[in-house]
Amino acid sequence: MIQKSRWLYPGLIAFSIILNSCSKPLEWPESPLYVFDTGKLNTIYPADKESAMSHIVGHYAHFDVVAYEDTTTRTTMRTFIISYGFTNFYLEDGKLMQSDRFVHAEQKLSRKNARSALRDEAVQAIKPRVQEVDLSLKDGVWNIYRPESPSLLGIEGDPQKSLSTDPNDPNLTDPDKDGHPGVTVQISVGKFFSGEIYITRREVFRNYLSLNYNGTLTGYVVDHSEQFVVGASKKILNQKSNNSQHPDKGLNPVLLVKVDPDIDTYEELLQVRDKIFPKEPEFKTK
Repeated sequence: MIQKSRWLYPGLIAFSIILNSCSKPLEWPESPLYVFDTGKLNTIYPADKESAMSHIVGHYAHFDVVAYEDTTTRTTMRTFIISYGFTNFYLEDGKLMQSDRFVHAEQKLSRKNARSALRDEAVQAIKPRVQEVDLSLKDGVWNIYRPESPSLLGIEGDPQKSLSTDPNDPNLTDPDKDGHPGVTVQISVGKFFSGEIYITRREVFRNYLSLNYNGTLTGYVVDHSEQFVVGASKKILNQKSNNSQHPDKGLNPVLLVKVDPDIDTYEELLQVRDKIFPKEPEFKTK
């Protein structure tokens, strides 16, 4: 089973743009996006819960993909959010705890000429709460379940309540410190249009992971996050969006790979990225 982000999922942050175009969006790639190597079946595998927890404890490089779809735009907008970060599992009073930290995110849109980007400062402002996880054995495989633990981005308040839809809410913050409320998403369409949207997020996700024979953790994320557009640099971008996660588990994978604790920044992760993670997904092109 797995763990987002998310996020970032993790997973991590989904965005939509309003494009005055009737062009057909690119199609989703085949599912599942990846078939991860799980190791050899004859490898020593934890037989009891205590040894399984000890086996899982460690510092992991985190890679996850969340697929979103927005049908509020004139033509459907599909988005992949690919999140990079670090996940730590540790024992506390006999409980298995999980903490996540995200350092970078890429966004892939289903428009050939459209691009969106989020500064690393905004990604790093996502702070999922440390969460106790549930460990269970099913069909000879240890599964890790991380329940929902809502957190806010770009606004203060009670994360257990629905996200505020007041663009003048006094609890708005500027976590990426660029002078705009919420976090800033940079939007461009070819060479002819660019702008920014300012959003807040209520991150709500649960994760399912499985412990593999080679020590990696793989699975998927289920995301029910909320997003609100606080404002934009241009009127055409200041519109509501209603992203929802694509329900196909194969389009929302997570991969955690145990790495040296000294690998703890995005720059250090980049040095080993191609050795431990697959290529980022792409939409189908004709």
